[in-house]
Amino acid sequence: MLAEDIDGVQQKFATFLNFKNLKTCLKEAILVDYYVSGFLWARGMDFSVLQYSKFMTLLDVLLHNLRALHMSLKDSLQWLGEVMAEIGPAHLQKHKKWSIFDIKQANAITDYLKISLFQHYKLYEFLFYSSRKEIVIGAEQMIEVVKSSGDLFPNPLEEGISFDIYSTFIEPPPTLDTEMKILDQEQGSVESQPAASTSETDALAGLTIEDIKSVLAQVTDDILIGIQAEINEKLQIQEEAFNARIEKLKKA
Repeated sequence: MLAEDIDGVQQKFATFLNFKNLKTCLKEAILVDYYVSGFLWARGMDFSVLQYSKFMTLLDVLLHNLRALHMSLKDSLQWLGEVMAEIGPAHLQKHKKWSIFDIKQANAITDYLKISLFQHYKLYEFLFYSSRKEIVIGAEQMIEVVKSSGDLFPNPLEEGISFDIYSTFIEPPPTLDTEMKILDQEQGSVESQPAASTSETDALAGLTIEDIKSVLAQVTDDILIGIQAEINEKLQIQEEAFNARIEKLKKA
């Protein structure tokens, strides 16, 4: 892995951790990034193979304490302080596990963990302890429209296009049978208009001007009598209402 580039290192860790959904699973992507970032940082420190092993073990143990033992940030810092305290000349014979690092490397490791794991400790807690809802990235909808009834009106449109635009640009051109029906209807309406006007003229042909005036006067009188009777009735109702109010005022 020391000769691999970033993509190669990431692929190696994904295979080792048995992660197969890096592009769709946020948790797997974060964990691979955690280990890859630590490995690349250690490679920049020119660690030996044994130091690589110990450093990656330290990263894994810290993550295990957070995930399985539910260690708080304070407890993790205290645990790391105890581990780093074992490094030094006074502990070389007693604690050989961590004596492979010198004081300078131990300080560098502590600084790296501060800006990587500990700085984002709450986010890692959220990653392991909080359940996340599945995000819906797609949905299918079935839209049912009214079928054509064969008339001249357009079908209902989702876009709300006006009838003028529909008839000008969208409506299919009429067929030959439709054109013939429209022409027959227009000719029939034109022929019926002279016949109607002729019948109206014939109905008035036998009347004189005096007859027409008398008919109009009778119709006018009937209309005026009806209007006058309606006005008198409304006035009588208003008069009765006013009289009733006056009687109430007198009694009060």
